Amino acid sequence: MEIISIIEYIGIASAALSGYLFGVKKGCDWLGVFLAAFLTALGGGILRDMLVSRAIYSFTHYMPMIIVILVLVVANFTNLHKKRDKLEKKFIFIFADAIDVICFSIVGAMVAVEYGHNVFGVGLMAFFNGVGGGILRDILLNEVPWFLTTGLYGTISLCVGISYYLLYLAGFTGVFFVLCLLALGITIRMFAYYNGWRLPPLKD
Repeated sequence: MEIISIIEYIGIASAALSGYLFGVKKGCDWLGVFLAAFLTALGGGILRDMLVSRAIYSFTHYMPMIIVILVLVVANFTNLHKKRDKLEKKFIFIFADAIDVICFSIVGAMVAVEYGHNVFGVGLMAFFNGVGGGILRDILLNEVPWFLTTGLYGTISLCVGISYYLLYLAGFTGVFFVLCLLALGITIRMFAYYNGWRLPPLKD
């Protein structure tokens, strides 16, 4: 599915930019900024590949790392970090972030199905692929993982994985159905973000 690869690359780029801005915000040096961008963009895929015991995709293919490095170079030369406060609230940035989490979740679900996982495995694989990079980044930078506090981030990732599994059981795994799932996931994520939807917190 070439179109899925293209969308995934867009997701890697937006995730790398998000990690770059987060690293700058935390006052990291260049190594820290690179690690923040690398983990955000590729950390979920690394977790996915480790869980299914296969060669790590970003370590056996050049394009993912090339995209991360290009994003860092372009972001630095265009001084995007100086426009961070405005950029993080722009529709295009939020939209790109929604693309990467939903696309990564679908890819994670696809890999889990390929390796014969059940519905729980598929849902969790989608989750780890979708938000795992952000979790690793936040642990590295001593932050409460972002997905736990904002816009049904992790919940949507899980639901997308389970939805793909149901489509798989029904035999609807063609490009059209995958793109419909992608569009639906992005739409729900955007509504969740702008309406402040979240699961209710537990009260002591």
